Amino acid sequence: MSEDTRGLFEQGLRRGARGLGTGVDRGTRMSTKDLIDLEDRYGAHNYHPLDVVIERARGVWVWDLDGKRYLDCLAAYSAVNQGHCHPRVLEALVAQAGKVALTSRAFRNDQLPLLYEELHELTGMDVALPMNTGAEAVETAIKAARKWGYERKGIPEDQAELVVSAGNFHGRTITIVSFSTEAQYRRGFGPMTPGFRVIPYGDADALAKAIGPNTCGFLVEPIQGEAGIIIPPRGFLAAAQQICRKERVLFMLDEIQTGFGRTGKLFAYMHEDARPDMLIVGKALSAGFYPVSAVLGSREVMDVFTPGDHGSTFGGNPLACAVARAALRVLRDEKLPERSAELGEYFLGRLRTLRSEQIRDIRGKGLFIGLEMSGPARPYCEALEEEGILCKETHERVIRFAPPLVIERDEIDWAFDRIRKVVEAH
Repeated sequence: MSEDTRGLFEQGLRRGARGLGTGVDRGTRMSTKDLIDLEDRYGAHNYHPLDVVIERARGVWVWDLDGKRYLDCLAAYSAVNQGHCHPRVLEALVAQAGKVALTSRAFRNDQLPLLYEELHELTGMDVALPMNTGAEAVETAIKAARKWGYERKGIPEDQAELVVSAGNFHGRTITIVSFSTEAQYRRGFGPMTPGFRVIPYGDADALAKAIGPNTCGFLVEPIQGEAGIIIPPRGFLAAAQQICRKERVLFMLDEIQTGFGRTGKLFAYMHEDARPDMLIVGKALSAGFYPVSAVLGSREVMDVFTPGDHGSTFGGNPLACAVARAALRVLRDEKLPERSAELGEYFLGRLRTLRSEQIRDIRGKGLFIGLEMSGPARPYCEALEEEGILCKETHERVIRFAPPLVIERDEIDWAFDRIRKVVEAH
């Protein structure tokens, strides 16, 4: 990091520490309880976080206000595969922020075409359409699939359907929760968006039966993260691709959580011969520094968009692109998919030595691991927090272990000793 860049960064840290513009006197350091009370008083209660207040982070470690160190075993739901505050991505962020952060897509910028080229070289996909959040990218993919269905496949207007899987999690927008099978995600938010058929996850025969003349796409996660690290039967993705090709249906993979090395391959679909027509990415595309997502697809599919059809003021902005480019370089140069494969196998091997009648299943690919318990997982996560490990329950009974991919073997050993202490004591 250059001296000028470092100076700007440190100046920003000092300003942030003073709490400028908050209307609250920050001369006195606030306690954990003070900050939790503020959050509960003024924030919407749409999350149930563990009561640890993180102040700083580096690599696989985070520190709370009192200086206690924790091993992060969630990695911001796979957004920080490269580790917290990776210096190369940080330098790219600060350098670009000092030049130009946002132009809107009304004008061109010097970072977007380079990101396009690098995504093409990395994935082999013809075309990219950048957005900000994962949910936006999923919405973009749905719009592209529907328009492709009308313009290329000849589906009658407003009759397009997509097939999705039970247990899916693709985001929180009205359209996305409309095809969720989780009752809480839908309750109180109707009327729901039509146009979706739901099949059991991992069932190729059900997919073949669900496809009709108006089906334009099959949208699926190669591994279901929020459902509890659910891995489909071996060969399912390849079979699904073949069915989609035969029926002229788009094979659409949501790799927002599983992509960029999380499962031990660059993308989870690479565990099988199952190349998608559309690939949805996000989270680790920016190493956790900035919301960046994208839909990647073939020219035939993505060319259905014409100027004015779809867009985003922030999508493809130069700051986001510079950050994403640096994040991709780290992924490649540090061989993070390969690290995930090796260390994931090691971590799973250690976890499978646990002895507890409360364990129902241990499963995973790479550093995307689920420990399913016979009862609620929340108490285990709270106990692990006390031991210096941060993880989060999913679907009530599953503890997810998904640390940054830069984790070292001795850090896994350190974590496992504490995991064993907690799990075998309950």
